[in-house]
Amino acid sequence: MQVYNNLGTFKILYLVKGILTLCFSLFFMLYAGMGFFFGAAMELDPTNDAPFNPGIIFIIIGVIGIIFCVTLGVLTLLVSKYIKERRNYNFIFAMAIVNCLTGVLGILLGVFTLIELNKIEVKQLFRKTQSIE
Repeated sequence: MQVYNNLGTFKILYLVKGILTLCFSLFFMLYAGMGFFFGAAMELDPTNDAPFNPGIIFIIIGVIGIIFCVTLGVLTLLVSKYIKERRNYNFIFAMAIVNCLTGVLGILLGVFTLIELNKIEVKQLFRKTQSIE
């Protein structure tokens, strides 16, 4: 009996989403770079009476954004790998929920992944690979 599922498609989609998320972290690198530029400009101005350097705010937001995007990108790439290997069902399920918080592409990918993961045939595929290990 042939079982049809969309796990191969989801593997590719999670790979693409992971790469896009890692590319989006470049935006935050630019943001942190602007903070360094603004900070240096504030230091060079002799008439500067500001109580603090506003470039630090840009740097902090940029670093937090880089950490968040890189972490989410790597975890999304791991989901793609685990879908291919048909293992770590709970991790894939949890990351599908987390991806629902990351914009339109994440919502669509997460919801359709949750629907696919709740099919009986897909659950059995993951159980078979767990029993082999």
